[in-house]
Amino acid sequence: MPDLQLSLDILALLFMTGLIAGLVDAIAGGGGLIALPVLLATGLPPIQALATNKLQGSFGTFSSSLYFIRNGLICLREIRFMVGCTFIGSASGTLIVQNISTDSLASIIPLLLIGIALYFLLSPRISDEQQPARISTLLFSLSIGFGIGFYDGFFGPGAGSFFAIGFVGLLGFGLTKATAHTKILNLTSNLASLCFFALSGYVIWSIGLTMGLGQLIGARIGARLVLRRGVKLIRPMIVIISILISIKLFLGNNPDLLKWIGLDS
Repeated sequence: MPDLQLSLDILALLFMTGLIAGLVDAIAGGGGLIALPVLLATGLPPIQALATNKLQGSFGTFSSSLYFIRNGLICLREIRFMVGCTFIGSASGTLIVQNISTDSLASIIPLLLIGIALYFLLSPRISDEQQPARISTLLFSLSIGFGIGFYDGFFGPGAGSFFAIGFVGLLGFGLTKATAHTKILNLTSNLASLCFFALSGYVIWSIGLTMGLGQLIGARIGARLVLRRGVKLIRPMIVIISILISIKLFLGNNPDLLKWIGLDS
């Protein structure tokens, strides 16, 4: 475990990072795009940064999920099997990622996220109106719940966007309802992954809890904006976040390009 000196300045930076990440994540997902670089900048090795990110992210997804539940967008009894499949998938991915490289995914995921951005930008199905479901909830739970849960535990970037497109494209949810349900599955995945990272001793609790306090506030603000603005806010945010994650992953997988444009530190 690295020797981290948490001065007041660093604590304030971690808190504000958590707040901003929680706000963005509650609306469109992708809070890790903000949080992970800051975690790495504190000197954490990548595996500890990933583990600590799950801790701080759990605070945000809990805050937004609770808000959506209290406002009637989610019935937990109806999605309990979906939650169970997501938990098992995430736990499986977390156990595997500790022993296997994720480099190959860094080349594939940007293309998928660009596809998601185009779908949310151009598809006429994107609205707050309920559409006919294309598959059953059972099949959705076994495929999307388990599959994206596994991906989130194994790698993670863009998982919220993948869940959202699944709810909209396969279950016919309106975008606000899809966003609310995405937060529940994100919370499930975060908690499952956190359990196994914690058992392995990778979580840096002082950093994660500090960022988590910011997440609680930011996610609550973001959830309220989702209910007030709906598709007019969520749709462009998902497009922007998906593109930003794609760019980040693409540049990270092409260090020579980073040097060429002067961004390699």
